[in-house]
Amino acid sequence: MKKLLTRLTLLAKDIKSWLAFIAGLILTFSYSPFEIWPIAFISIAAVIFCINPNNTGKTHAKSAAKYGFVFGLGWFGAGISWVHVSIATFGGMPLIASFSLMALLCGYLALYPALAFYLTTRFATSPNSFGLLLISFFALSEYLRGVVLTGFPWLSFGYTQTDGPLNILAPYIGEFGLTLVCIAIGFALYRLTQKDIKTPLVTLTVFTVLCIGSRATSTVEYSGKSMSTLLVQGNIKQHLRFEPSEFWTTMSKYQDMTRPHWDADLIVWPEAAVPEIEALADSYLAGLDSAASFNKTALITGIVDYQIDTKTIFNTLIVLGNKERDDEHGHYEYLGKNRYQKHQLLPIGEFVPFQDILRPIAPLFDLPMSSFTRGDRIQNNLRANGFNLLPAICFEIVFADLVRGNYKTNSDILFTVSNDAWFGQSIGPLQHMQIARMRALELQRPLVRVTNNGVSAVYDPLSNTQQTMPQFEAAVLKADVKLIQGNSVYSQYGNVFVWGIVALLGIGGTLMRFKN
Repeated sequence: MKKLLTRLTLLAKDIKSWLAFIAGLILTFSYSPFEIWPIAFISIAAVIFCINPNNTGKTHAKSAAKYGFVFGLGWFGAGISWVHVSIATFGGMPLIASFSLMALLCGYLALYPALAFYLTTRFATSPNSFGLLLISFFALSEYLRGVVLTGFPWLSFGYTQTDGPLNILAPYIGEFGLTLVCIAIGFALYRLTQKDIKTPLVTLTVFTVLCIGSRATSTVEYSGKSMSTLLVQGNIKQHLRFEPSEFWTTMSKYQDMTRPHWDADLIVWPEAAVPEIEALADSYLAGLDSAASFNKTALITGIVDYQIDTKTIFNTLIVLGNKERDDEHGHYEYLGKNRYQKHQLLPIGEFVPFQDILRPIAPLFDLPMSSFTRGDRIQNNLRANGFNLLPAICFEIVFADLVRGNYKTNSDILFTVSNDAWFGQSIGPLQHMQIARMRALELQRPLVRVTNNGVSAVYDPLSNTQQTMPQFEAAVLKADVKLIQGNSVYSQYGNVFVWGIVALLGIGGTLMRFKN
């Protein structure tokens, strides 16, 4: 009989492990392109059920860490499966090596939810203290995930609410705050399964009041001004982007696609749309500068800037044509101040740690243009044809604090460029666009995003409307962007209030421990 009970206990634990793993897997459907946002709450409730907050203490904490780790494997294994495309297709890695690297990456990321659940279960003494401490420790683990080893804050829970009713809270508490809201609702949903009506009722009341209050207190509105913008998507094949023999073909293509549409207020090209090094493309850039100014407009393009004297290389955005509306001639000059240099570089893709060891191992660690230098963390907005543009290049848009750090009260639009051709026809580019839209919701500024092969779009955070051109096609999109005035709470204070609430919840959960 004892052996039977032991076997049944082990079987029950195995079932819980599978449930935690499946809860992580289905989280993918709460993000773009599926956007079934309630799944996030269900997944969180399911993994909490596996952990069982009724059992706390040092011994049970190890089991909680295990379920948190398994949950993380499912969460990231399915959610960032698109990374495999870049490793296998463009990194030149054998299939077995690609899967091994993916497993290593997912295992590393799964350590963070495991840490949060371990600490929560270790220090909680009751289901109520578990709920309070879970929010606090998850805040800590998600913060660490965003900064350790340069950070990888992709697929935070808050992004699931980009198109849900809770997105009205984004201008107040940001995506980080929404992540903690998802955890609170998930815990309340779990408590509902335990026949606890009080916790879900209080949670529902609090967030209903917050949503109603946020709508009533918003001071952000349309300014009555607009800007016509032309997005140019070249759809250059990834393996041809930095082939010297293809440089002129690519540059001519972008020029030809733009020529019929010089009447826009602002023209935008993607990341590194001009593949030639900036110092060697002087005559080409001078021609664009004159053409844009002649047509009373400005053109922004990504370009690689290799500075020969210092041997530094920057992933750069430059402005060609008019800086102010009434300029009589273009203002572009090499190394002029009206430019933006990427700060948050992508590991392996833009810099290689321990490069002397890793670069000889495989093509993945020796990709073209993988030796970039960091730009300053705080830089001026780009000034183009009388407009102020808050810039971010590719991976940077994932870092909310970085983007907010460069926000100004007079920033007219949030402008980001990317090249997501690395990820093929996967869900990665669609998740990337969803993340960019969350930044627009936080700062309450129109988003203009242009990429090499999609997703290129214009997004209005007040009306929650989006104009998009098709992926994997060479195309242009001309859109009128309504400008917005007023500052969101998040743009002014960031996560200060959220961390204050986290601290209070942590203190409350700790006091319950001493009380018990």
